[in-house]
Amino acid sequence: MSPQSPGVQPIVLAYSGGLDTSFLVPWLAENHARPVITVTVNTGGIDADAARTLQKRAHELGAVEHHLVDARAEYFEQVLRFLIMGNVRRGQLYPLCVGAERVMQAQTIAHMARRLGTGTIAHGCTAAGNDQVRFEVALRTLAPDLQVLAPVRDKAFKRQEELEYLERRGLPVPPFGAAYSVNRGLWGVTIGGKETLTSHGSIPDEAWVLTRDAFTRPREPARHRLSFTRGRPTALDGKPLDPVPLIESLEALAAPFGIGRGIHLGDTIIGTKGRVAFEAPAAEILLTAHRELEKLVLTGRQQRIKELVAQPYGDLVHEGQLLDPVCRDIEALLLTSQGRVTGEVHLLLRPGSAFVEGVDSPHSLLAASKGVYGEAAGEWTAADALGFSKIVSLPGVFHSRAGRAAEGRGPGGEP
Repeated sequence: MSPQSPGVQPIVLAYSGGLDTSFLVPWLAENHARPVITVTVNTGGIDADAARTLQKRAHELGAVEHHLVDARAEYFEQVLRFLIMGNVRRGQLYPLCVGAERVMQAQTIAHMARRLGTGTIAHGCTAAGNDQVRFEVALRTLAPDLQVLAPVRDKAFKRQEELEYLERRGLPVPPFGAAYSVNRGLWGVTIGGKETLTSHGSIPDEAWVLTRDAFTRPREPARHRLSFTRGRPTALDGKPLDPVPLIESLEALAAPFGIGRGIHLGDTIIGTKGRVAFEAPAAEILLTAHRELEKLVLTGRQQRIKELVAQPYGDLVHEGQLLDPVCRDIEALLLTSQGRVTGEVHLLLRPGSAFVEGVDSPHSLLAASKGVYGEAAGEWTAADALGFSKIVSLPGVFHSRAGRAAEGRGPGGEP
């Protein structure tokens, strides 16, 4: 650790390299007269070049130390595998690209603060967004003894003010400046700008990060195979891969097709409506493929019960409540449901879509039947089918009969 004045504890800043946290490095040092240590928790999207850039920029901004913690594998085990098992999307569209990682980032920051010998941490969340709640809930649950500073929220700094503060001091400015707020992780990218402040219009093509030019320079269709073992993605095109490299490989394959691009409009944690652009190529493919494989191997009741708990689970993750014990209960159900979710999904990637051409599994419920849908009976006879139809129709028959009786009509409807 760098030399510090005796008795002066550093401030550990959760540093993403975006405008808000870049602004906070010099602002905290100047206004609190304490050294600032930046900590970046890599939950995806940070390669070697990006890591070097983050470190260089942090030191140029005035950080006395910079730490990069690779939490990708843990992020998958703690969060993403359950989002896949639950086929979780918010608003039936958005795959929780960034918010899902905030609890893990908060707990990593808290751990680093203790390791670095300080009781003060800071984050760059605003008062109008979801992340402030996620960070605060996680930190109060995990480390209530730590002092949490949130100047961007508490002093209501505007992005243009932050930009001008850095420019006046000749300090580095993030690539997007004040125009767009970009967050990137293993599960995708979110982009906020002036266009997302209203309910109409998209962001310009140059603002997209992963899928830029996907539709102005369309790719030729491509086929791929994705394998799952007990609900976990395990291989791509027959090549076994651990989850993190598999997700990163899928992102590289699917992003040029514009797969997983969207704009989500929904309810924020604080009760307002919010809108954000997102790019989630790997998440889109994994959720789509996993869902179709489940349809082959799970019973209808299994699927319906899973759906009942998966949506609340997604809401809890979105709201930063991943540490709530009910999440462990839901995860236990999701895990047991995946015992037979093993097989291969055949995908056709085309501009804007991932089409599932077919699924195979040794646990196929389709193959287990002797019948052929729409063609031939199997473990039942024609007489069985007729009897079944009669039994199934009974509730409707009784309802109609009771209605006619109440109206004073006979069985045929006549007075």
